[in-house]
Formats: sequence, C-alpha cells, structure tokens
Amino acid sequence: AMAARRAYRCIECSREAAELYRDYQRGVLRISLCNTCQKPVDKYIEYDPVIIFINAVLCKAQAYRHILFNTKINIHGKLGIFCLLCEAYLRWLQLQDSSQNIDPDDLIRYAKEWDFYRMFGIASLEQTSFLLGIFLTLWWMRPEMLKTNSDFILLLKALLLSSYGKLLLIPAVIWEHEYTPLCLVFIKVFVLISNSQAIRVTLNLNRMLPWLAIIFGLILENGVVCLFQKMGWDV
Repeated sequence: AMAARRAYRCIECSREAAELYRDYQRGVLRISLCNTCQKPVDKYIEYDPVIIFINAVLCKAQAYRHILFNTKINIHGKLGIFCLLCEAYLRWLQLQDSSQNIDPDDLIRYAKEWDFYRMFGIASLEQTSFLLGIFLTLWWMRPEMLKTNSDFILLLKALLLSSYGKLLLIPAVIWEHEYTPLCLVFIKVFVLISNSQAIRVTLNLNRMLPWLAIIFGLILENGVVCLFQKMGWDV
C-alpha cells in the first residue's frame, strides 16, 4: 500500500510507480517493473546501505532517486543543522588561530564565548541566501516545477541531504596539514556537484539549469559575505 506521501519513482526513468515490489506470500518477493522503461523500479531495495551510500557519493542519479523518492529518510533537518555546526566550528577555529594569545587555557574560555554562535549565525544566513538564490532561479526559469508547498519541501530536503559532504570539514581540520586549504576546496566542489545532482533528480531537469541555479545561489551567498565584511565582521 502507498504511504501517505508522494508516489514512488522509477530510479531509471523517474516515472511514478504504484509499488516497488510485489509480495507473493511465503517469503516470495518480486521487484516491480516500470511500465515505461520496463526496468526494475528500484533495484536498490535489495542492496546493502553501504553500496547505496557509495553510489550516492559517486553522484549516480539512480541512487539519488532511491533515497529521495523511495525511502522514508527524514534526517534532512538534523543533517542541515549538523553541517552548519561543522562549518561554524571550522570558522570559529580559524578565528582562534588568528588570535595572538596562545595560552592553552584560553581554549576553555573561548568555548564559552559568543564567537562560535556568531559564526553559526553567519553560516546559517549564508546557507539561507544560497538556497534562496537556487529557489528564485528555478521559480523564475521553470515556475511549473514549483507549484505547491510539497514541491518546495521536497527540493529543500534534496538540497539538505546532498550537502552531507560538509561533514568532511571536521576531519579536514582535525588532521590539519599543509594541504588542508586544497581539501576544503575539494569539499566545496563536491558539495556543489551533489547539490546539482539533487536538483536535477528532484525536478527531472537537464544539467544546465541546476548549475545556473547554483551559480546564482553562490552569487547571492557571496553578496551576503561581502556585506558582513563591510560591517567589519570576521567571516
């Protein structure tokens, strides 16, 4: 039976499907075939989660469709907040490294200061600006794609889930070495590629429009950064 949510999707052609598999009782299950492409609706329901994760890291559209449409993952809110905490911690740590006082006891005092919360607020505003830029671009270019609140919520969920690469910020800082700045650039690029694939899969678009939306989102995000810098804030 269908759950109280959007219909399932074929991971190959993105067409809606009534079911992922059919239960013939006595432990006999058969994966349903798509009525459009005649391929299995979702082969990943038989795969180990590790294999699914590896395919998602490789930005395969099939893995993204499986996660977004055919599973009940609801960790996008918590994941988004945790990614912001990682980014805020990285900025806060860089702010402490730029200070002249090297007394180790100051680390406890710094942890109680408001710098970390300020960095979290700045990171949140920048992320909001980035997402707003994406939504505005897509709504302007393809308004028929975002007609209802559920369309916006689904796209927001996809963007938050596809930003999981930001979790790599913490290991990049913990194992700090001379290549850390390059690692941070690679992490940023990986997150943007994942965001692009999430937009493409969610709205069933070509590759050009998602990247156009991401570029406009980056422009708006950098505009917010410039505004903070003019206000004299360390970002």
